[in-house]
Amino acid sequence: MRHRLQFTAQKLIRMALLLLGVSLAAFLLMDASPLDPLQTNLGQAALGSLSPEQLARLREYWGVDTPAAERYLSWLRDALRGELGLSLLYRQPVAEVIGQRLASSLWLLLAAWLLSGALGLSLGILAGANRGRWPDQLVRGLCLTLSSTPSFWLGLLLMMVFSVWLRVLPVGFSVPIGAEAAAVTLGQRLRHALLPALTLSVTGASSIALHTREKTADVMDSDYILFARARGEGHIVLRHVPRNVALPALTLQFASIGEVIGGSVLVEQVFSYPGLGQAAVAAGLGGDAPLLLGITIVTAALVFSGNLIADLLYGVLDPRIRRGAART
Repeated sequence: MRHRLQFTAQKLIRMALLLLGVSLAAFLLMDASPLDPLQTNLGQAALGSLSPEQLARLREYWGVDTPAAERYLSWLRDALRGELGLSLLYRQPVAEVIGQRLASSLWLLLAAWLLSGALGLSLGILAGANRGRWPDQLVRGLCLTLSSTPSFWLGLLLMMVFSVWLRVLPVGFSVPIGAEAAAVTLGQRLRHALLPALTLSVTGASSIALHTREKTADVMDSDYILFARARGEGHIVLRHVPRNVALPALTLQFASIGEVIGGSVLVEQVFSYPGLGQAAVAAGLGGDAPLLLGITIVTAALVFSGNLIADLLYGVLDPRIRRGAART
């Protein structure tokens, strides 16, 4: 128990340093952007019709004339107190905007993450248990094709098939057009999230399947599998393979959180899904530094937390790790 607490404390310190570095990198990249937030959000014609006093107030609001170091240190001081600032685009606290968008994206990201793990693990075990035969060749060809397919192109393809040709699923958005928020049912939300979740899960399952295939093939060539076959055991794959590929599969599953979150940026744009990824695109193109930094911090924390949970679960799944940690 003591070792786990020390391990968690070390990870949390690394997480704090990681968030600091990520926020600084995001701020520097945004500051180096050639986009002018005034021209981007108002347009050249509107800027030309403003008086010098109005233009000065807008430049002060967007922080155009404020030095970059002063803007970042001011944001960092507020962030250390738990205040992420005010969104310049939405004119709301950044925490509220992120909370609203994250609530919309949470079910989408969770469904895609779980589906990609289940699909990748199943296909990987199927291919590894039949190495060299037609199921293995089929799974490998499918995974290699999907891993090189852009998520936005796959999303457009699925939209064309299921929304335009078959007309069984909605084209986009998270709720039906014109429906009141209080009247939207859970079934309608799930129906609108099905295509984006399927796009994210299919593109993310290929890497999990390929890695699981290699580990499954190693397990099938091991001595205890040969001994089990010699004893005439039945259901060898189901009995021995899952427990031996659990740790690598767990690592890949939690490592894919970053891929799912990153892929949601493009997928939400394709399906016009009002989630966290679409808010990040709007903040980047609109010059909303507080919102973009807040989204960067939250997503980086989610990815790091996933890796931390995976490390803590290793000892739960494999008692040898617990005994080794106790001896250390």
